[in-house]
Amino acid sequence: MNLKIRKSERGDIPNILLLIREFAEFENLSEYCEVTEESLQAAIFGENSFVESLIALADDRLVGYAIFFPYFASFRGQRGLYLEDIYLKPEFRQAGLGEKILREIARAGAEKGCLRIDFQVLKHNQQAINFYEKLGAIKDESETHFKFTDHAFQNLAK
Repeated sequence: MNLKIRKSERGDIPNILLLIREFAEFENLSEYCEVTEESLQAAIFGENSFVESLIALADDRLVGYAIFFPYFASFRGQRGLYLEDIYLKPEFRQAGLGEKILREIARAGAEKGCLRIDFQVLKHNQQAINFYEKLGAIKDESETHFKFTDHAFQNLAK
């Protein structure tokens, strides 16, 4: 089987969207999955976009993706990449693709002066936690994730 990682292209968007929906289902979050082809296209390829995406291919079949973007850690004074999603179809896990994707993201970040990759993992996803820890990721339980969304965001934006 020929496995490879490459930057996503506009024509990949419909298949990435299918994988995003599959990922949402895997995480029991389908009810929150509202992304459309148009919004994903705009985020990755639109004017002023800053989101990047990689895809994993097995014999030219899309079997995984990653979405990430730059950010700045003010206390450390470091540029970094925030890994929003990394997902592989279950039958392609344990094949080294996840590590290849992370290494490619790290290389891309290093070229831009980044010194870190930050991300979140749902507490029940022990397989992912083990994977990241095996590669040297540090779990930070001193922080709590917050978000302003929907009405709360709209109220702040007024």
